[in-house]
Amino acid sequence: MVKEYKSALGKVYLTIETDTENRWIFTDWQGYLTAENIKVGAKAYVDALAKAGFSCVLNDTRSVRGPWDHSMEWVLNEWAPSAARAGLRYFAMITTPETLADSSNATFYAQLTAFEAQLFDNMADAR
Repeated sequence: MVKEYKSALGKVYLTIETDTENRWIFTDWQGYLTAENIKVGAKAYVDALAKAGFSCVLNDTRSVRGPWDHSMEWVLNEWAPSAARAGLRYFAMITTPETLADSSNATFYAQLTAFEAQLFDNMADAR
């Protein structure tokens, strides 16, 4: 099952896929992310994770444009603990090195304690 989330301008900013074969939730973030987009999207894929009974997320951020530091406090202090309570144990984040979005990803990775996360620069290794 695949679900798309669109911004107020009608552009897709997140695609969420429940991958039953690999037993993970696949997320594909795109464009410039607002704080509201991040909250809605992150909650949606944790709901999908809990509903499926999985413990893994494959999170592709290679198409994100710009940093998302504006949401870091919420992601680390509210979302991550609730995601762990919903069953999230393993989080693979695919990034594009040396971008503004990647600096946010690195901050997230360095400060995260709620579950195990790893950063990758390609899909094959993340899978």
